[in-house]
Amino acid sequence: MLEFRREGIYCPQGNFYIDPWLPVDYAIITHAHSDHARVGMKKYLCHKLTEPILRLRLGSDIQVQAIEYNQPITINNVKVSLHPAGHILGSAQVRMEYKGRVAVASGDYKIQDDGLCTPFEPVRCHEFISESTFGLPVYNWLPVSQINANMANWVQDNKANGITSILIGYALGKAQRIMKALEGVGDLYVHYAIDRVNRAFTDSGIQLPSYQTLDFSNKPKGLEGEIIIVPPSLFGSNMLKGIPRAYTAICSGWMQVRGARRWRSADAGFAISDHADWQGLLTAVKACEAEKVYVTHGFKSEFSRYLNESGVEAQEITTAFGSEEELDETIPKE
Repeated sequence: MLEFRREGIYCPQGNFYIDPWLPVDYAIITHAHSDHARVGMKKYLCHKLTEPILRLRLGSDIQVQAIEYNQPITINNVKVSLHPAGHILGSAQVRMEYKGRVAVASGDYKIQDDGLCTPFEPVRCHEFISESTFGLPVYNWLPVSQINANMANWVQDNKANGITSILIGYALGKAQRIMKALEGVGDLYVHYAIDRVNRAFTDSGIQLPSYQTLDFSNKPKGLEGEIIIVPPSLFGSNMLKGIPRAYTAICSGWMQVRGARRWRSADAGFAISDHADWQGLLTAVKACEAEKVYVTHGFKSEFSRYLNESGVEAQEITTAFGSEEELDETIPKE
């Protein structure tokens, strides 16, 4: 039921693609991060909570059909439904059923409940496509409550010493988690790219903590001890360097292993991820009871090898997906 073509993941019985990276006629989108949702498709299908963000990123005039979780539709004799992936707001696994055979494309997912998006729902299937962004045993996340407490304590210590806290997090998904974790700790200031995504959240009825949008066109003043949240593209920029007495923290799963790449110059790091950790990946694979698992992006060779050695048939596949935690994408300014 699944083919892996130059355009992307293809269901020949339904004549549609899942998160294609080249233009096609019909694309089912698992979530609105840039590596999974691309411009140029004639028609998109996604979850209702993904639609506003998809239009924000790809254009208001795109042709989109939006459905709820567990709402089955038929596409060329293939029964299709979307199920919670727990990755970000509106993220979905795509379940496809044809003549009793079931395949699931999970997109990106996490098992932890972050309190913002609908928690991951395992879906039994014969074939399962799994990411492996953090597919090594070293990646094991702390409970969400503990991570949030660690981050709040760091901010409070900074505040007590008149130091501004700058937190780096992806504009879609991560930034909103940071805001929620720091609600009530201090005034929140966000970059305009995050503000635009926040508005898409509120348009969907998702309540976020109150915040102010920071104008970086003028040198920000009066921010001593406050909280600033910006996307990764601003890390190390002159904009942030111009803020006096400030500490910077990177919020990314990669911070589980301190010292990687450019994160070395950060003052602090919090291993907050919207992807499954090692145990989360294993939990998902076990729960879906698939006969075969296709492993894509991340530590795919290591994870697929472990699955095969554990008695689960697994195969690496090459896709154009990556981790948004490595991207510097910002939403274009209005």
